[in-house]
Amino acid sequence: MSMDIEALFTLFRSRRSIRRFKEYGVDRDIIKECIDWARMAPSAENSQPWRFIVLDDPELRLKTGEKAFPHVFRASRWALKAPVLIVLCAHLDFIANRMGKLFTGIPYYLIDIGIAGEHFALAAHGHGLGSCWIGWFSPKGVKQALDLPRTLRPVALFAVGYPAQDLGPVKNRNPLNDICQFNKEP
Repeated sequence: MSMDIEALFTLFRSRRSIRRFKEYGVDRDIIKECIDWARMAPSAENSQPWRFIVLDDPELRLKTGEKAFPHVFRASRWALKAPVLIVLCAHLDFIANRMGKLFTGIPYYLIDIGIAGEHFALAAHGHGLGSCWIGWFSPKGVKQALDLPRTLRPVALFAVGYPAQDLGPVKNRNPLNDICQFNKEP
């Protein structure tokens, strides 16, 4: 398989969080393709705990947003102006997620959701869409607004749409030497 590694690196380097969007919607086929790429993510015991709920109906998006961003979460209300709001939920698998956490203390489903979420964000960016991963919301409010079953846990939201402006290069990142060490180097 031949891969254009430079194109991949360019995609990684240029992706950033977008919080202002053009008013027009996003074709559902593009959203579905991005979710299709997200489902390729690896997961503990191949549990594939991710579930994506796409809110592109303005009334349902607003209703969900009212429940998602009350009181202390109001700082995230800017997301209601995005044409699409995606709820990324975890469907918890007993062995990989509950038993794994019991023995290791690590909630593997959050790692799995993180990988799938990043796959989604990169695929959206590759299609010219902007997105922002939102963790500051009320999971309980989203669960109520969408009448989600007990088996689904909202973990993150994505505001998605076409960027309203070009925001330039990605903000500064910590130098590689500050975040990477080999073996027991200081």
